[in-house]
Amino acid sequence: MWSEVGAMVSITDRASGGRTDVWNESPLAGADALIRQHQASASAAFRLGERPFLELVNVRGDTRDAAFMRAVESVAGCQPPEKANTVARGDGYDMLWLGPDEWLACSAAAHDAKRAAPLQAKLGAAFAGVFASAVDVGSGYTVLEISGTHTREVLARGCPLDLHPRLFGVGQCAQSHYFKASIILLPTGPDSFDIVVRRSFADYFARLMLDAAESVVRIR
Repeated sequence: MWSEVGAMVSITDRASGGRTDVWNESPLAGADALIRQHQASASAAFRLGERPFLELVNVRGDTRDAAFMRAVESVAGCQPPEKANTVARGDGYDMLWLGPDEWLACSAAAHDAKRAAPLQAKLGAAFAGVFASAVDVGSGYTVLEISGTHTREVLARGCPLDLHPRLFGVGQCAQSHYFKASIILLPTGPDSFDIVVRRSFADYFARLMLDAAESVVRIR
């Protein structure tokens, strides 16, 4: 569901120990009116929205290291998947396979700035003494959600993957592109997907996808 384009968050100044309020703006702020217009008239054929301000953490480690696997599980509630292009679901977090030693950890809900230990900090603490890394990349990406009976057709307009549900369904993920925008694609249901896209491409991506959706729905 489309949310507000921004939210007030508080950050801690490590030097002074004080807290400062800052405005955290969605990368889709410039397309706000267009997306609201789309959602006001969206049908069961296709719908696009944003899941803003999720925690996204790039995790690197070795699945042969039992200490690494235990550390991730203690925080995320699941171990990193070892099978290529699969997803492990934990306690409020998903672990998306990106490579043999790389994953994207994604929160199920938006980050609460008042929480004492966000995902990156929790993983960093759990990795003490372990050859592994956890890097917060949430500010560089956003997550969009699309759904509807013609969702796969809209995706197929600009994505080269074989999107047939027998080949690409829930429990899988893939890195690909939509026209010129790099994406991580995550099926969440028979006709629904989450899409992780770089912040710098988010506005372009949303406008292009809505244009493709209009063409698909009009043709139908």
